[in-house]
Amino acid sequence: MNKQTRIEILTRLRDNNPQPTTELTYNSPFELLIAVILSAQATDKGVNKATERLFPIANTPEAILALGVEGLKEYIKTIGLYNAKAENIIKTCRDLIEKHQSQVPEDRAALEALAGVGRKTANVVLNTAFGHPTIAVDTHIFRVSNRTGFAPGKDVVKVEEKLNKVVPNEFKVDVHHWLILLGRYTCIARKPRCGSCIIEDLCEYKDKTDL
Repeated sequence: MNKQTRIEILTRLRDNNPQPTTELTYNSPFELLIAVILSAQATDKGVNKATERLFPIANTPEAILALGVEGLKEYIKTIGLYNAKAENIIKTCRDLIEKHQSQVPEDRAALEALAGVGRKTANVVLNTAFGHPTIAVDTHIFRVSNRTGFAPGKDVVKVEEKLNKVVPNEFKVDVHHWLILLGRYTCIARKPRCGSCIIEDLCEYKDKTDL
């Protein structure tokens, strides 16, 4: 795929959704961090249901730490891997209090040092909470990038590197959201809905559908 085609794809996605954002519900960088940790192998809808109950009761590191692991589990037990996530969130809250004055650090290395926070989570927080031009690659973005030919790569790190290379700066803050929404609702895993896709004519996928 050439540069001009990529720019046309990004322009269409921007025109269709000028101010994209995450579908996770949050009101602070800390709430976003917790929601993203919870979202691993879970749906945003499922996470939002849990945090709708949790955040009115505890939405600071101190308040969640006071719940303890068992208390936190009561709020997040509907989410997959909730036992491990509860342990990680409590550790993260303790580290935020002791090392970062209860603030979410605006730094990749510091974020990745927190329990339950990997590269993807750090990228989401840096991008969505702080406006950094970081590109988080999840399963949706990995699939879309490879299937369309936009930024092919054999693993998520390679796709992230490719996206950072080929996406012009003016699109970098929002491209994560555009691609994840495209993958979640149109370029779905089992059978893409090519017929309703706004970039169908620019996509390099060979087995297009009429859906």
